[in-house]
Amino acid sequence: MDIPETRYARSGDVSIAYQVLGEGPFDLVRIPPFVSHVELHWQVPGAAAFTRRLASFCRLIFFDKRGTGMSDRVSGAPTLEERMDDVRAVMDAVGSERAALLGASEGGAMSILFAATYPERVWALVLDGASARYSWAPDYPWGTPEEEERREIEQEERAWGTLEHSLGLAEAVAPSASEEDKQALATLIRQSASPGAAAALARMNMEIDVRHVLPAIRVPTLVMNRAHESSFNVEAARYLAEHISGASHLELPGSDHAIFAGDSEPLLQELERFLIEVWEERAWEDAEAERVLATVLFTDIVGSTARAAELGDSRWRELVQAHHGLVRRQLARYRGTEIDTAGDGFFASFDGPARAIRCACAISEGVRELGIEIRAGLHSGECERIDKKVGGIAVNIGSRVASEAGPGEVLVSSTVKDLVAGSGIQFAERGVAELKGVPGEWRLFAVESATL
Repeated sequence: MDIPETRYARSGDVSIAYQVLGEGPFDLVRIPPFVSHVELHWQVPGAAAFTRRLASFCRLIFFDKRGTGMSDRVSGAPTLEERMDDVRAVMDAVGSERAALLGASEGGAMSILFAATYPERVWALVLDGASARYSWAPDYPWGTPEEEERREIEQEERAWGTLEHSLGLAEAVAPSASEEDKQALATLIRQSASPGAAAALARMNMEIDVRHVLPAIRVPTLVMNRAHESSFNVEAARYLAEHISGASHLELPGSDHAIFAGDSEPLLQELERFLIEVWEERAWEDAEAERVLATVLFTDIVGSTARAAELGDSRWRELVQAHHGLVRRQLARYRGTEIDTAGDGFFASFDGPARAIRCACAISEGVRELGIEIRAGLHSGECERIDKKVGGIAVNIGSRVASEAGPGEVLVSSTVKDLVAGSGIQFAERGVAELKGVPGEWRLFAVESATL
C-alpha cells in the first residue's frame, strides 16, 4: 500500500496537514496525541503497520495539529476550540459529513469536546490512553501537582530536541516497541515541534479540564487503556468510562501508552468490532441531535431604567439601537448566535467558550464609547435544542451568573474557565455563589484580560 499524499486544509488563516487512507464504508478521524508528523509517521514501522491495519476497515483521516508536524507553526498553544475548528476544516476538505473519532492520549480531551459540541458530525467516539484532566485536584488525586508539572515542563523545554531526551520519551510511551521503532519515533518527536511549541502545549495541558463535558457525550463511546500503563493513565481511563453514559471500557494487556506499540492486534480487533457494530446499527442516522454542548452569554445594560428616564424616550431608543447594532456586529465577528433580545438584554450561544468570552469583552469595551456599561455572564453546559434555539438548566445558570456580575464585568462559571486552556485569557476568582433556583454552590471568575 502506497503512502498517501499530504494535503492541506485551510482553517481560518492556518494550513492543517492531513492524509487520507483506505476505502472502508465509514470515516474514522484519528486525533493526534501530544505531537505528530503525518510523513515521518511512516518511518516508524510499527506505527505504519498499525495505520494500515486501521485503514483496512474504514476511510482513515489523520492530521497534524496546528503548531506541530507539517501544519503551520503558530504562536503559543492552540485552544481546544481552535483544534475543533481544524478537525471540521479537515473533515470538510475530504467531504466527511459525519465520522467516528479516535482520540489517543492528549487528543482525547479535544475529541470529547468535539463530540459534545458537534454531535451531528460524530457517530462514535473511541478514547485510548486519554484523560479528562492532567493536573491534581482534590477530586482527581492521581493528577500531577501544579508545582511538579511546571518543574517538569521547564526541564522538558531545556532538553527538547536532544537525541537522549527524544529516545527517553520514546522509551516511556512505547517500552515494548522494537529498537528500530524507538529510534524512528525519537526522530519523529524531535522534528514534530520546537522546544517552545512543546512547552506551550504542555502548559496548556496543565489547564485542561473537560470533566464537566463528560455527561454531555451522547454518542456510543469506547474507552481503552493498557492494564499496566502508569497508574495515572489507568485511573484516568477508568474515570472517563465511569462518567460517560453508556461507555464501554476495555483494559487490554500491556504497558505501552503509544497506541501502536506492543501487541496492538487485540486493541485493533476490539476497535474494529465496536465501530462496525455501531455503524451497522445506525441508530444515530435519522436522529436529530437534541442536546448539544454550548456556551451561553447573557448581557444587559447597567442602570438602564435610570438612564432611560434621564435621556427621554427618543434618545434612549436611539442609544438602545446603537447598543443592539454593536452587540450584533460582535456576535457576527465571534460566530455567536443571537437567541433572544428582551429590552436592553441579549441572550446568545457559542460553540466555543473562548470566542464567547472575547465577544463579551468586546461588547463591554465597545459600549463604553456609547456612555453605558453592561454586565455579562457566561456558562458552558449541555443545552436542549428547541426550534434552533437552546434551553435547559445550563441556560438558567448562565442567566444567574450574569445577575452576579458587577458594572462592566464579564463573569464566568468555573466550567467556562476550565475549557479555555491555551487561550491566554486571565481570570480573577470571585468566590463561591449560590445561584437563585440552581442547586449547589458555584465558583465564579471575572475576566481580567482577553486578547480581542
